[in-house]
Amino acid sequence: MTNRYENLIIEFFCRVIAPVVLLFGVYIVFHGEASPGGGFQGGVILGSGYIMLAIAYGIDFTLKRIRERIILFLSGFGVFIYGGIGAACLLWHGNFLDYGKLPLPLAHTNAIRGLGIMGIEIGVGLTVMGVMVSIYYDLIVAGGNQKENKGEVCDGILSR
Repeated sequence: MTNRYENLIIEFFCRVIAPVVLLFGVYIVFHGEASPGGGFQGGVILGSGYIMLAIAYGIDFTLKRIRERIILFLSGFGVFIYGGIGAACLLWHGNFLDYGKLPLPLAHTNAIRGLGIMGIEIGVGLTVMGVMVSIYYDLIVAGGNQKENKGEVCDGILSR
């Protein structure tokens, strides 16, 4: 499904709202350790902003901006960040995700814990955003191929 809505109002509001939604998603991710929200919520907001652009401008427009491989890479990289921080804590004789044991050159343990939590939030946010956009791509591409390749089956189901 590469078609887009040929509606000026939808395109205008998506053009105006999408940067605000994406900026708000980044804000939620970075302030997750100190306020309500965090990686999951921020990742959902970031993914929703990107999907909003895909709905308004079409899938081809968004795939020219960020290819699906990059989205999948971000998903895996987010898991790598999460696991890497946990493994680093284990290597320095702490528990998994015991942020105080991270070998960072800071004087206070609270500052080290804050940076560790922020790293985890970034990793979770990247993973959630990547998985949401990837699921959207899979649903759109599968739906488009199903209608193109098996049109008679879809027409039979819809005609009942």
